[in-house]
Amino acid sequence: MATVSTDADDTVTRPPPGPFFLKSFAGFQISGVGADVIAGVTLAAVAIPEQMATARLGNLPPQIGFFAFIAATLAFVVFGSSRQVSTGADSTITPIFAGGLALLAMSGSPHYGALASGLALMVGVMVVAAGIFRMGWVGNLLSVPVTTGFLAGIAVHIIVSQLPAALGLAPLHGGTVSRIVALTGFVSQTNVYALAIAAGVVAIITVGHTISARVPGPLIAVALAILVVRLLHLDEHGVKLLGAVSGGLPHPALPSITLNDVTQLAPLAFLVGLVVMVQGAATARSFPPEGREPDVNGDFIGLGVGNVLSGLVGAFPINASPPRSAIVAESGGRSQLSGLTAVAITLILLVAGTAVLGLIPEAALSGVLLFVAFRIVRVAQIRAVLKESPLEALLILATAAGIIVLPIQNGVALGVALSLLQGVWSGARAHVLSLTRIPGATVWWARPTFGDDAGETVPGVVAAGFHAPLSFLNADSFASQFLALVNPAHGGVKLAVLEAAGMIDIDFTGSQALEGVIKTCRAAGVVFALARLESPQAQAATARLGLRALIGEDHIFESVDAAIKALAPAAP
Repeated sequence: MATVSTDADDTVTRPPPGPFFLKSFAGFQISGVGADVIAGVTLAAVAIPEQMATARLGNLPPQIGFFAFIAATLAFVVFGSSRQVSTGADSTITPIFAGGLALLAMSGSPHYGALASGLALMVGVMVVAAGIFRMGWVGNLLSVPVTTGFLAGIAVHIIVSQLPAALGLAPLHGGTVSRIVALTGFVSQTNVYALAIAAGVVAIITVGHTISARVPGPLIAVALAILVVRLLHLDEHGVKLLGAVSGGLPHPALPSITLNDVTQLAPLAFLVGLVVMVQGAATARSFPPEGREPDVNGDFIGLGVGNVLSGLVGAFPINASPPRSAIVAESGGRSQLSGLTAVAITLILLVAGTAVLGLIPEAALSGVLLFVAFRIVRVAQIRAVLKESPLEALLILATAAGIIVLPIQNGVALGVALSLLQGVWSGARAHVLSLTRIPGATVWWARPTFGDDAGETVPGVVAAGFHAPLSFLNADSFASQFLALVNPAHGGVKLAVLEAAGMIDIDFTGSQALEGVIKTCRAAGVVFALARLESPQAQAATARLGLRALIGEDHIFESVDAAIKALAPAAP
């Protein structure tokens, strides 16, 4: 069985081969059933109010959140890989698709619901395809600053959307900025009872979370809110209740959407699918199976099938949830039996407990989402970026501002573009580094790495390193910088060694640049050698693109020192 080394030099096994289903039960032991059931009960206590609140955040009936949770969990149990990851309605993607769908249909209308289900199907197909074609790398497309700004902007969206219910006001419409302005004019009409309920819910959940993730803060807070409203008859003082909540089980069916709807949903499906993959990959890596490397591609398939099933039962796009996954882990859950337990409890509530759900104050569900919004703002991360990389802090600001000011789907697209531009900028700015030998050693390294000593050089030899993929982004700068170090026209250099440990890949444009460098060196009588080309991908590229034959097997070495000893025999 193949192994991989972690940063801590521990050895973990790669995901085992085998059937593509029920991977989340690999290594399941009957002795862990009790812990899984307890974790499932805790998960249900947190998920039930959260799923209802998230459905309302998406402008859909609260019971639709239960459908999404059931569909997502069952699909992930069968097709997912991670044992502790919890899936379902998610407050990160819900504002994105709600904002996009509101441009296509009236919120709450049947067409709006059909579009939400169709969107889930499209997202599901996209994510399943990403898993099948092993595109787990897509989860790394958003940089930390962009992700931090993205979550901050989403948090503002959630807060602005929930403040009217928390203040006992009528819903507001329009963009985020316009709603903020409108709120300032209605603050004087605040219902103090609704505000007290929302604030109390936030406080109870916060205290419970501070004590332990096992404390079902949302359930306790919502139950107390129902009790207070009933005892004090606050519904007679303007506190709005959910009212009748439809019960029963979902019935699978294809959503009633047209080809034109599919065309209009495609850009939104791409954005939501990308966020699902980024968050899904991050969640899988945060809760890896014990002794095994996380199977991100397997989890993509589980999330994709979950979205497809959610769309078929009339729900909306789903995602992996880091907070709920942490609850499962901290509650002792060791398999997806915890998710099945939570689903069983949710089904019972759907069949026999909807009368109680109708008594929940709207302000209480707003309080649940306000807590979620406050929690997803990564304050510590923002401080760290401000302190350690002030320039990247502008990415946080720009991404958050774009999501707040622009229509949310456009803001998310801006965040994705900024992240990709950051990666392009980093790759394009890679430099050729002049290497010298560490005194008393055989290691050649960039000068700043080992202090004030300038290191040792060998007359007539230039050693240079390039620690980035050699691609169209940096091919020209690589060639010009490398030849500037060699200075073939001067005639003093007899051997040029390229140290390529960080050159993890070479594209066609990069190969053309490297070929030009080699030929220029040879035309000037300079011997060219390649050292430490360690990446299998780069090795394959050199063979495929003809570079290996051009350089020659006898001019490719495992180290710079070996190249110099072989090709510059007079070197000390």
